[in-house]
Amino acid sequence: MSILLIKRKLLITGTIISMFLTSCATKQDIVYFQNAKSFETIVDTDTFKAKLKIGDVVSIYVSTLDPTVTQPYNVMKSTGSQGGELIDYLIDVEGNIDYPVLGKIKLVGLTVEEAKNLFKKKFSEGELLKDPVVIFRVLNFRVTVAGEVRNPGVYPVTGERISILEALGMAGDLTIKGRRDNVLVVRDFNGTKTYTRIDLTNKEVFNSPVYYLTQNDYVYVEPNKSAISGASGDARIGTIISVASFLITTTLLLITRN
Repeated sequence: MSILLIKRKLLITGTIISMFLTSCATKQDIVYFQNAKSFETIVDTDTFKAKLKIGDVVSIYVSTLDPTVTQPYNVMKSTGSQGGELIDYLIDVEGNIDYPVLGKIKLVGLTVEEAKNLFKKKFSEGELLKDPVVIFRVLNFRVTVAGEVRNPGVYPVTGERISILEALGMAGDLTIKGRRDNVLVVRDFNGTKTYTRIDLTNKEVFNSPVYYLTQNDYVYVEPNKSAISGASGDARIGTIISVASFLITTTLLLITRN
């Protein structure tokens, strides 16, 4: 066997190994907001506010200058030696809660601010309380981030809204193997599910209807091609390495003999 032929075989073997063991990620695959220009200004005109859903758990606290008159509305539950805490209210399948004195109140579809105003209106119309302050909180506001992120999990939200970028940030951001151009948001509103995909590499993500998440939204980052091929091809790569090692060893023996 000629030296030239041996060199060619070694070159082919090395090329095959490189093809299977290396993968390249381009700027287009990784960088966010690629079409955003330097010093470009985008005014956020989005007035999105999460709306209350069936199954939401809410806390309601009412106060006035005279705390004794609000006691019937601030029902407490015993927590042992530590005293008590406000009871929670579950929005039922009809969209209502059963509230002391006022009875059934429909909350589904309202924002937190609208719910506050509804309570103030009912207290005022019934001449029950004068100038009440209503503190209204959604207790089950959380989002789930899964897939190719560093820390997948369920994350509680303390405010009234959260953007998908903030949620991904809490999950440690996408891994290098996550697709940035096809992030899925699954949203449930009273039994109706919507599936929306967004492209984080494009600045138009800020105009997406799912840029701001709602309670119990599910965010999924799917793996890119290199992650999929890597997961399914481990055994194949091991075989290729073994074959390549055999070819190289055989070739070196031939060189030695010649």
